Amino acid sequence: DCVPDGSGNPLNKRADFVNCKCPKCGKAARRETDTMDTFVDSSWYYARFASQRSHTAMVDRETNYWMPVDQYIGGIEHAILHLLYSRFWSKVMRDMKLVSYDEPFSRLLTQGMVLNEIFFRKPTAGRIQYFNPADVEVRTDDQGKRIGAILKSDGQPVEPGGIGTMSKSKNNGIDPQALIDRYGADTARLFTMFASPPEDTLEWSDEGVAGAHRFLKRLWELGNKPEYRLPEFDDPEKRLRFLQKFDWDSLTGEQKKTRQLVHSLLEQANRDFGKRQFNTVVAAAMKMVNSIYQIPRFDAGNMSQRGFAAITIEAVDILVRMLSPIVPHIAHVLWTKVGAGQAEAVIDARWPQPDPKALVRDIIEYVVQVNGKVRSWITVPAGSGETETVATALADATVQRFLAGKEIKKKIVVPGKLVNIVVI
Repeated sequence: DCVPDGSGNPLNKRADFVNCKCPKCGKAARRETDTMDTFVDSSWYYARFASQRSHTAMVDRETNYWMPVDQYIGGIEHAILHLLYSRFWSKVMRDMKLVSYDEPFSRLLTQGMVLNEIFFRKPTAGRIQYFNPADVEVRTDDQGKRIGAILKSDGQPVEPGGIGTMSKSKNNGIDPQALIDRYGADTARLFTMFASPPEDTLEWSDEGVAGAHRFLKRLWELGNKPEYRLPEFDDPEKRLRFLQKFDWDSLTGEQKKTRQLVHSLLEQANRDFGKRQFNTVVAAAMKMVNSIYQIPRFDAGNMSQRGFAAITIEAVDILVRMLSPIVPHIAHVLWTKVGAGQAEAVIDARWPQPDPKALVRDIIEYVVQVNGKVRSWITVPAGSGETETVATALADATVQRFLAGKEIKKKIVVPGKLVNIVVI
């Protein structure tokens, strides 16, 4: 009979609850009406979300179908407080036969904190005043060494407080809208995902944001290369038919090496997506962009150059799909330009999978070390044994300079990676 009506704490309006006698002294007293922590409501909402058709009970059987939640993501405070309360509340509901599961969440990811610089002034009287880094101008000398900082609005000095967690109390947060207005939402998304793994601390960097924007500009330029405006590839269906009919075995050795790199980077990205290592997914995408830019300009009408057309179209198609969860807006637009006829929107396209044939390497590159120091690089046919690999390393002209007049004591081969020659 105590029904919340949105006008405040309903218990506080109940005189028969509020007015009481002190259990110790027997005098008139008032009961505490703030009886629940703020985490209580959020400690069972997930079960209610999965019971949307229930109008007469707290939850219904539908919650048992959807629960437990596959992945819980929260900061340190959430992992300690909210997670603790949620687990307790779930077990209460379990004991009351409202739900059948024991734990509300299957996996936990505790995200890292975001750090930024702190600037302040400490007046002779009163509280410390903090200033947002965006309102501060840092002064440097001719060598780029920091020599001070001033508040832009009045030109007066402010004190540096080092690097600390972004917070309202320190006034060192970043307004996402300002980033979106200047660079676009995808730049902000890309920087935060690339700067560090999600569970690690992220130190904010304006230079890093600008770098993320430069990468997206390079990505955009790929989608507007002249090759895509050729009549033969002017729509997604034509590009798809071209790739479906293309004989990948006809690629030259250099072309196969480029395609192998693209597919190996895709394989790495898919593996890292599964581990939520988005920073290394972005790193793989950056390497892929660099490899695509190194593909020579081609004339699609020239039969000898159609291999360049095939690996370029396929690589950019893979790249846009791979980046779509991280930079969805630019990926959506680029897909209309470079997508190979799988779907009208990139969100509906099949997720890219590496071609096992493309991952097979005809040649393998080895780093050659002499006494642990890198001296050269060699390539050997895939499947070469240790004897052949060492012989190729010893025959390298650069390596021979470092072996002249010295005795070889040991030859160490790490398959597929390096050859180390130990000399005295």
